[in-house]
Amino acid sequence: MYSFRLIGNDGSARLGEIRVSRETVRTPAFMPVATQGAVKAATPADLRDAGFRMLIANAYHLYLRPGTDVIRELGGLHEYMSWDGAIATDSGGFQVLSLAGSRKVTDEGVSFRSHVDGSEHFFTPAKSVAVQEALGSDVMMCFDECPAYGSSRGYVEKSVSLTTRWAGECKRSKNSAAALFGIVQGGVYEDLRVRSASELVEEGFDGYSIGGLGVGEPGAATFETVESVAGMLPEDRVRYLMGIGNPEDIVRAVSLGVDLFDCVIPTRNARNGTLFTSGGKVVIKNARYARDASPLDENCGCYACGNFSRAYLRHMFMAGEILSLQLLTLHNLWHYSELMRRTREAIEAGSFREFRSGFDGLEEE
Repeated sequence: MYSFRLIGNDGSARLGEIRVSRETVRTPAFMPVATQGAVKAATPADLRDAGFRMLIANAYHLYLRPGTDVIRELGGLHEYMSWDGAIATDSGGFQVLSLAGSRKVTDEGVSFRSHVDGSEHFFTPAKSVAVQEALGSDVMMCFDECPAYGSSRGYVEKSVSLTTRWAGECKRSKNSAAALFGIVQGGVYEDLRVRSASELVEEGFDGYSIGGLGVGEPGAATFETVESVAGMLPEDRVRYLMGIGNPEDIVRAVSLGVDLFDCVIPTRNARNGTLFTSGGKVVIKNARYARDASPLDENCGCYACGNFSRAYLRHMFMAGEILSLQLLTLHNLWHYSELMRRTREAIEAGSFREFRSGFDGLEEE
């Protein structure tokens, strides 16, 4: 029910195709984040119209609320959220990291208290897979131990051992046709990243995620890590960089051989009034836009840019109108979809080097 085909490449940048039972997803691709079964301020129709074919939801959050049983009884996550495209699910390992004050990691799994109601829970690799299968995920992530940035080498080394062990347990626990991705850990220690990648490749997975980045480490360390890991991963498997989502970072990661991305940046920034445009970032609350009759981005085909001025969008945002969050979110998502389309076109045309050289992170307009 899952396959990945590498279509071609331009240097290390790759053009591919993920197929699941419901959808075909061309890569490089960006997945909007639907943590709790919804992309904030966007409908499934908005997402499809913008060109997205794959989302990522979170097993930890959906397990706690509304509960795995509820979603399974109502037809699975696709039916529940009315999304007919592909769905990936994160195992919850990263979310458990954020519960540092209320969790305990053992060789068997992680015990933690719910951030929703304080109830106690115990996640094992097998349980994480069972939850994701009950949700009806097309692409599942192995349960991993994600060390915080600044953790000692000794701790990160133990984390790599635990992540490898849990990945094997996840693979042995899988009962569905869904894909299962191993997650490379190792912090900013290159030798531990290499070890983690080697162990996971030896175990064998449908795809490989590079996790534990974007958690506070310097940007240079992020891409040194990606470069050291991506080339080690099998050519015929998806390479997924988790949680990295600035446009310039996506393009740079594509140049290193990464195929798949997710991040809350486009939707979160939109809700905070920061927009990505072809001319640079626009902070819509700035007074300079109060009488600006131009569209947010003349090169954008989204509904917001086609119908409203910067002045109106600023007014709506400053007045706290809910519609402003929807319109701004739609624009940022459209911008990301267009970025990925242009990236794929450049790879296909053999002009990715020129595309990347002309792509600089633009400052505020």
